[in-house]
Amino acid sequence: MWALLRESLIFLSITLLISFSCLSCGSKKATYPDGSYPVPATTKPDGTPLPTQRPYTVNGRTYNPLPTAEGYRETGIASWYGPNFHGRSTSNGEKYDMEAMTAAHKTLPMNTWVQVANIKTGQSAVVRVNDRGPFVDKRIIDLSKAAARQVGVLAPGTAMVEVTALGYRRQGTGVNNVPAQYEQPASYNEGMFTVQVGAFTNQNNAERLAGQIRANWGETFVVRYDRGDQIFYRVRVGRFTRLEQAEALQSKLRDAGLNEAITVGW
Repeated sequence: MWALLRESLIFLSITLLISFSCLSCGSKKATYPDGSYPVPATTKPDGTPLPTQRPYTVNGRTYNPLPTAEGYRETGIASWYGPNFHGRSTSNGEKYDMEAMTAAHKTLPMNTWVQVANIKTGQSAVVRVNDRGPFVDKRIIDLSKAAARQVGVLAPGTAMVEVTALGYRRQGTGVNNVPAQYEQPASYNEGMFTVQVGAFTNQNNAERLAGQIRANWGETFVVRYDRGDQIFYRVRVGRFTRLEQAEALQSKLRDAGLNEAITVGW
């Protein structure tokens, strides 16, 4: 019975992973047979930005996730985290496995693979970003215990390293003589964006707001959204292909008193 239940849960996790093509559901079971990982989407299925790509604040400091990992290279201090965090949820929804080759980074897109090289010893490892951190000055990456062991960070606790972004792994594993191949993702700055200024359960209220602001703000439309337990009518303004265009309109709308304005995908 327990074996059947376990197989069912694994099948469900893989099904959800493929359906959403964004977040992995486990530290090891989420890989494809060739060892690759899905390229994250820029938005959730309902069109709202992924939490991992939104600006966030820790200890009074705000961090803005990078729109792409392309060209990223940085030198700084690496540290590692282990037993106290083992089994806890990471920022992209996985369970932290200190024996998996993963890392935490403050701004790189989730599922980016990076090479971490110890400047003093030459030891290196390739790891996948699945968490945020470290939130300590001058530290640029937090390695899993397994990665820290390979890079030579485990015993001293920290080390000066160079971090180079490789991109998203498309095929191969990089181990057992199976070469890995990587590709850079499309920029999070490019896509299909709009600005949502309100959401109502009453369609008439949504249409009323759209009518009030259309004359001043141009293309304004109402989108019906079924959450499963309730229907919402979302009022949205404009259509853009670049994130900064939508964010510029968002800023203007908020300055005009539409405080709920937020950039979303469409």
